[in-house]
Amino acid sequence: MRRDTVLERLRAAVAEGKPVIGAGAGTGLSAKCAEAGGVDLIIIYNSGRYRMAGRGSLAGLLPYGDANQIVVEMASEVLPVVKDTPVLAGVCGTDPFRVMPVFLDRLKAMGFAGVQNFPTVGLYDGVFRQNLEETGMGFDLEIEMVRLAHERDMVTAPYVFDEDQARAMTEAGADVLVPHVGLTTKGSIGAGTALTLDEAVERVQAMRDAAVAVRPDVLVLCHGGPIAEPDDASYVLSRTEGVVGFFGASSVERLPTERAITEQVAAFKNLEL
Repeated sequence: MRRDTVLERLRAAVAEGKPVIGAGAGTGLSAKCAEAGGVDLIIIYNSGRYRMAGRGSLAGLLPYGDANQIVVEMASEVLPVVKDTPVLAGVCGTDPFRVMPVFLDRLKAMGFAGVQNFPTVGLYDGVFRQNLEETGMGFDLEIEMVRLAHERDMVTAPYVFDEDQARAMTEAGADVLVPHVGLTTKGSIGAGTALTLDEAVERVQAMRDAAVAVRPDVLVLCHGGPIAEPDDASYVLSRTEGVVGFFGASSVERLPTERAITEQVAAFKNLEL
């Protein structure tokens, strides 16, 4: 799907007063169901595979597999079942074993409408993060990946973690900016340490304001941390200005699956002979 078509759809939804909703998909069934629910964007990346295998999403940041190759493998499961929704690839922009322009060309040829920067070093902090930056595996490579994707007329929906990153990604051509406020809470493998919703509101608003100061037409969605359920997203959207939607991965895939299967099996088990 063409970038201008995707953005036209997203802006039309906002003009109608409807939130833009993005969904991470770890399986073809997840993508198929998200589309049936009316999702605007589907994103596939390595943590979706780990998440739907019952592991925490942060497995996607650890050396359990080739993140970019996993996305290529998942494409054959997801792309054929998605009929009319743009699908974005989660790209590990710091991957030292990919010639990024060539890899992005391959993703576009496969049918991906765009990219998101995941796995991302933005989720690391402290001395380890500093060492990544010092040894050529820093966030600047993710910004460059978004810039390259933008040059190829691909939709770009990068995660950002602070105001400087929000400005830099917007300058690089981000179409949809996703302020990330931490690992999603709740459920069997959700984070136990997170911001409060009010703290998330402040962080998301600050990143949104930094982005639109660079380019007013950038679309901003909230994601992560305590924003785990529709009511949580409603809380944030109602208390921020200019934030036009929500991107969910665990929120739209893991949590509903946990509840649905558990309740369905319990209902069968409660039958009487």
